[in-house]
Amino acid sequence: MTLTKLAGGMAAVGLGTVGALHGIWTFSPWPLASRAEFARTVVGVTEGDLPTPELTAAVAVALGAAAYVTAAQAGLFPRVRPRRLVRQSVWGVAGVLLLRGSIGLVSSALTSRPTAFTRWDLALYSPLCLALGGLTAYVAAATRAPRRPDRRHVIKRLKYSANRGS
Repeated sequence: MTLTKLAGGMAAVGLGTVGALHGIWTFSPWPLASRAEFARTVVGVTEGDLPTPELTAAVAVALGAAAYVTAAQAGLFPRVRPRRLVRQSVWGVAGVLLLRGSIGLVSSALTSRPTAFTRWDLALYSPLCLALGGLTAYVAAATRAPRRPDRRHVIKRLKYSANRGS
């Protein structure tokens, strides 16, 4: 197994797992006992400010799609066309995760009064985003599209060959 496939597989499993958790969270506060505790610990808001189940489901679907495009770009699943869209999507996933992880670390570290959310954000949420973002960025960089030859050189060679032959 290549390093790209390993990185892609690890990222896809991580993204898929987090997506599945978001799917569960559309209807349950698992693994916490109540929605209020879930809101404070996982989201960092009051229960009344929790995202809607529809928004949480949309995040679950987006994470599932991110898992697919990462695995497909790594060569673990067939890629849909256009291939450029899959490649660009992996860069997008990497960018979003790296941004979320970086902003989360900085904002949680600068909080004057740590909460359950900020402690988890520093210990798990942000580092996980950075790790998954790094893995997807590696997959995107390692599977760059091959460079096309500069067409001007091809045309010059063809003209040169045609002129030599006459």
